[in-house]
Amino acid sequence: MTLGTSIVKPVSQIQLSPGSVVTIPNVNWQEFEAILQEMGEKRSSRIAYSKGWLEIMVPLPEHEKPKELISDMVKILLKKSGRKYEPFGSTTFKKENVAGVEPDACFYIQNYQRMINRRRLQPNDPPPDLAIESNVTSKTTLDAYEAIAVPELWVYANSKLIIYLLTNGQYIASETSPNFPSIPLTQIIPQIVELSWQVGTVEALAEFEKIIAEISF
Repeated sequence: MTLGTSIVKPVSQIQLSPGSVVTIPNVNWQEFEAILQEMGEKRSSRIAYSKGWLEIMVPLPEHEKPKELISDMVKILLKKSGRKYEPFGSTTFKKENVAGVEPDACFYIQNYQRMINRRRLQPNDPPPDLAIESNVTSKTTLDAYEAIAVPELWVYANSKLIIYLLTNGQYIASETSPNFPSIPLTQIIPQIVELSWQVGTVEALAEFEKIIAEISF
């Protein structure tokens, strides 16, 4: 008679190559928190958790450049429009017992003043006003953003930018951003990202500044 032996390996020991996505079903909140603690903060992987599903993603290097570039463009837009902000990078945002997600980049704009002195998030802190994802975003990730109630989410994938706005608890794709309503971002941002692969980031951002200089805010 042969007895089956269950082998449990810590998630942190799973070797994932860039571009990999691992989906783990039936993960409860306590397990999710334990996995986050086990994985630590200094890691290349990112997580999304919603409705008992946990996704662990390792971005490709080609995803990093658009993420940084789009984040820089947001800063340029905010500066030109005279608004202050607080960037929170890839902070882990959670709604207890429901969802957790780590954006590629995110910004507090309307709520920037409240977040100036935050070294760690507090339970009653609002979600970021704008989050950015540079990857193919799964339903689990979108569900997590909806649950956490991030009002505006930008997803850059396959050379396209999709702007999602939270409407009655669900994301609806929009051609414009409420934060920058006069800027045709879904047209300009993909052009600038593609340009950066040809001429470099500095030249691409200079071209972006030249374009928006001609637009009234």
